Amino acid sequence: MSSELPPQIQNQLAQLQQIQQQAQALAAQKNQIEINLKETELALGELENLDDNAVVYRAIGDLLIKTEREKTKNALIEKKDTLSLRTETITRQEERIQKRFQQLQEQLKQAIGTPVAK
Repeated sequence: MSSELPPQIQNQLAQLQQIQQQAQALAAQKNQIEINLKETELALGELENLDDNAVVYRAIGDLLIKTEREKTKNALIEKKDTLSLRTETITRQEERIQKRFQQLQEQLKQAIGTPVAK
């Protein structure tokens, strides 16, 4: 069937599939970042509940290293900020890809003669 389609339509179909794959990859990436963000927020919450003189350990690879509470808190806050920023960036990318997907879909419908729903 694809050999019967004009090259322009084949190209648009390929672009549509590529954009769809990009959207799926972004969604998976965003999901992973959101999970990491939730874990970081939980760790920060637990750290806040500890006494100031509590002993804190930080996982580094397979090791647990004794660390200062404030250093760990600051590192978690920085990580949370970075993850939040990455989530916002991916959300904007998703919006751009969605717009591009809709544009291509419209062009394709017009090219093959299917009326575009309004």
